[in-house]
Amino acid sequence: MTEEKNKMDFIQLLGPDMSVKILTHLDAPCDLIRVSAVSSSWHRFVIEHGLCKQLCLAMFPEICGLTHMIELENIIEPLGNPPGSCVNWEYLKRNHKVYAFLSSGLHPVRKSCISKAISASSTDNYPEESILHTLEPGDRTEYTASYWSSKGENDPSVPETLVYKLVSEMCLVTEIHVQPFQAFFQHGLPIYSAKAVRFRMGYPRYPIESESAVDNITANEVLGDNQFIWTYTSPEFPMCQENSLQKFKLPEPFLCIGGILLVELLGRVQKQEMDELFYICISHVQVMGRPLSPAFDVKVHHPSGKCTLKYHPPPADPHMSSSTSSPDSSSSSRLRIITSSLVQRGVRRWEQILLGALLGSGPVAVDD
Repeated sequence: MTEEKNKMDFIQLLGPDMSVKILTHLDAPCDLIRVSAVSSSWHRFVIEHGLCKQLCLAMFPEICGLTHMIELENIIEPLGNPPGSCVNWEYLKRNHKVYAFLSSGLHPVRKSCISKAISASSTDNYPEESILHTLEPGDRTEYTASYWSSKGENDPSVPETLVYKLVSEMCLVTEIHVQPFQAFFQHGLPIYSAKAVRFRMGYPRYPIESESAVDNITANEVLGDNQFIWTYTSPEFPMCQENSLQKFKLPEPFLCIGGILLVELLGRVQKQEMDELFYICISHVQVMGRPLSPAFDVKVHHPSGKCTLKYHPPPADPHMSSSTSSPDSSSSSRLRIITSSLVQRGVRRWEQILLGALLGSGPVAVDD
């Protein structure tokens, strides 16, 4: 084969339709980043045909219902006011970046997404019946009951709220589980369920202290609703008077930006015989979804929840010597060479960062 034929661009040779069919068989974000790094024409081809979006939706079908929010409402990486002739191209580039980050940053397996408890609207006996107990599965720890209890009320319509911090500033939430508490130590084994439950998600107006806020509150001191901005409210779900983990699937998966969940417990069912007051008691709360991996983060910068994606490379281990050999050392060196060669070909800055993260080769120093 002549040198001229060796230089032939297969995308030009096969045409766009066949090239798209071939490239959509790639199954990893780093593969598409490599493709877009080959040349400026390949970079444009990947962006114009939305290949990162196709890969992301194939990996995470739950996102299909969120494309309107991502693309039209620009909730992630909102654009400024580009010149009229550049609008479409700027939107395509932005979507390319967003879907590349989501496909590489979201956890591949659904998992429990609650990090810590923040506050409860009331607590009957603190800390014995604290919201902290709802983080533990089941209704007892060894021989001790494990649950949160509200204060008693004469009016069964008085609601209660529980506030939690999720494990990541961005989580793709699909369902929430709540288990009412059955008082196995009371006559008749009453179950202190709410009549219904509703969920809100959003972000704090002000930074939350790193330590749990629950440690510093009493039964009469709670974090009010004015501390948070809610960007999502679910429908009301009826609760059963059952001692079981009740699963409430959201009508559509929601991309929670800001990492705060509010559980609204609406209405009371069970009176306590001793004082004739209505209570709500919960033994466990669980959120199921896909959080961002620890290296990825978001910065919320607008009351609507609009945010900017961030990547924070893990710090280098100071105890690792450059001369230390390991089974993966040669592979790691090859990956660094790949990353460096792609940088020399003119990969855009955010793609250099993402490629370094995906390849595990650390950040790449580049000029803006």
